[in-house]
Amino acid sequence: MKCKVHWLIDGLVEIEADNIDNAEKIIKDKIEAFIKSNSDFFEEIGAKAVQGQAYLPGTDEK
Repeated sequence: MKCKVHWLIDGLVEIEADNIDNAEKIIKDKIEAFIKSNSDFFEEIGAKAVQGQAYLPGTDEK
């Protein structure tokens, strides 16, 4: 029996950066390096996209 599985990975990382553009770039570069070094796995599971957005913490966040 063939089954389809739709999956998502959601995460949040706190890093030091000069601005939000650099914060996004730092994480993007790390994720792209990880994907490249594990490309067979990502092709096998049919990964199509990775996306994220940096933001500054609000007053209710620590």
